Amino acid sequence: MLNSLRKLLFNEDKDENRNSSSDKSASKEHKLEIATCALFIELAKADGDFSAQERDFIIEKMRRCFNLQESEVNIIFELAELKVDNSISIYEFTSELNNHFNQSEKESVVKNLWRLIYTDKKLNAYEDSLIKKIGLTMNLEHKQIIDLKLSVKRELNID
Repeated sequence: MLNSLRKLLFNEDKDENRNSSSDKSASKEHKLEIATCALFIELAKADGDFSAQERDFIIEKMRRCFNLQESEVNIIFELAELKVDNSISIYEFTSELNNHFNQSEKESVVKNLWRLIYTDKKLNAYEDSLIKKIGLTMNLEHKQIIDLKLSVKRELNID
């Protein structure tokens, strides 16, 4: 799995014949997993403090969302961190989600991003700005983004 993810990340499969439908399906799934994880990482780093609590939250959400083993999540996490470090914008990640997620799934991602923000019970201006950009590039309306925020605040008993 690690080699296939690295090939996917670094486009190392140019000379290999990857025309089978199972390879293409796995490739799409890995891209989606990495893009989703990358958005979580981008947001966790937005306030300048990427805590162990935030890292644990991301790993657990990825494990549950994509039904992955811990070792798989750790590999995806490492690859997503590399992608984040080399990315130019969030669009490369949100476009992947736009291509594969329906509206409800996108709302679920944004709701989990709000949960990630509130792991420390406070909202930083950079986090607030970034999550709104993420939501808008995922074709959510501003009202939806705010409604999801308020829902999470109620869920977590945050004023």
